[in-house]
Amino acid sequence: MSHLNGKSVLVTGALGGIGSAICLAYAQQGAAVIAHDRVEPTDEAIASLRDRLLSVGAREVSYQQADLGSRQEIHAMFSRLREEGRDVDILVNNAAIQKTSPIADFPDDLWESIVAINLVAVYHCTKQALVDMRRKGWGRIINIASVHGLVASVDKSAYVAAKHGVVGFTREVALETAGQGIAVNAICPGWTDTPIIAPQIEARQQQIGGSREDAIRHLVSEKQPDGGLIPPAHVAELALYLGGESARHITGTAMPIDGGWTCV
Repeated sequence: MSHLNGKSVLVTGALGGIGSAICLAYAQQGAAVIAHDRVEPTDEAIASLRDRLLSVGAREVSYQQADLGSRQEIHAMFSRLREEGRDVDILVNNAAIQKTSPIADFPDDLWESIVAINLVAVYHCTKQALVDMRRKGWGRIINIASVHGLVASVDKSAYVAAKHGVVGFTREVALETAGQGIAVNAICPGWTDTPIIAPQIEARQQQIGGSREDAIRHLVSEKQPDGGLIPPAHVAELALYLGGESARHITGTAMPIDGGWTCV
């Protein structure tokens, strides 16, 4: 991975579980890390993030705030990066939101927001990053989709629609960029130990009346045969490999890391 010393990676949703793990993995290999999230952290929080990633080997660390539900804010973020002389060699489209609800009760605005952040933003970020990648003749795009980009679950209509879209978009962009030194892939995690699933764990705990650990086993084992939550670091390690030189011939794939969920 020594070649990453000269590369810059942009990770969206970098303050969350998987995003934070991916930033750390790339930092440890000497990449310049551009961490994005929608929140405007304090100067102290940014300094802490920068110090943590620099301490493990990042060549450089910067933070970008943008609401990915806004095309204008996405364009403004990439404009700032260009003004600062920061190319995006590796783009990790990780930011996501989720809500579980039957269609009849799903708030329309929230349904559209989930699709906007989980899918439409992937398009806009990819389109912007491809400018740098095509100019250099090298690039990696890694879309953190979901097992729900491959299969469906009840009460997740917006999330399933968006993540299926991400998988399809990944394959299409891989075809458009084939032969240009650019590889485009999706990772499809199953139940992963991140804050996004906390509401489902809490709801299951109330339902069964047991401990949080009991609720996790009860919830996860319904779909994921291994019965355990996936550590974000394991997803990050796959994202790191797909960003490397050895993955140059891997493109257009949707790789499950799901404890056997999609075996059947």
